[in-house]
Amino acid sequence: MIKAIFIAQQHKQVLSSVRTATCSAGLGIWGDRNFGKTKWPGQNITLIEAEAIEQFNQDYQQNIGWHSTRRNLVTMGISLNHLVGKRFKVGEVELLGVELCEPCQLLAKLLANETVSRAQVMSGFEFSGGLRAQILTDGNIKVGDRFQSLCLE
Repeated sequence: MIKAIFIAQQHKQVLSSVRTATCSAGLGIWGDRNFGKTKWPGQNITLIEAEAIEQFNQDYQQNIGWHSTRRNLVTMGISLNHLVGKRFKVGEVELLGVELCEPCQLLAKLLANETVSRAQVMSGFEFSGGLRAQILTDGNIKVGDRFQSLCLE
């Protein structure tokens, strides 16, 4: 299930929470910093599990908010790592899981503080930093929408 949706109009800008993401196939989320950019695969939309954020907070005695991971969609109750190479639907929108969204130096810099180092941030989100996906169809994704597997075998 989608628990939260975040976008930022500019790179490095604080993310804003929205209730609905209007998605365009191959382009991204309208109003987001990555809309229309294709520098790397899966730049259209990023997802992260709420459980991964909660685990990081527990392991490192932190209190980072969902928006702090800089991912577009925060999910609950779905294993995102298993969606690499798979087609799935969220709300009205069909997506293709492209690759794991491993933690980057920007995320490490933003989350590091006096009690957690950049290296600990990188380690804490290794294999749980989320998923990059390609948007395959136009439509809306809303908070509360559920995932649907699309078996095309």
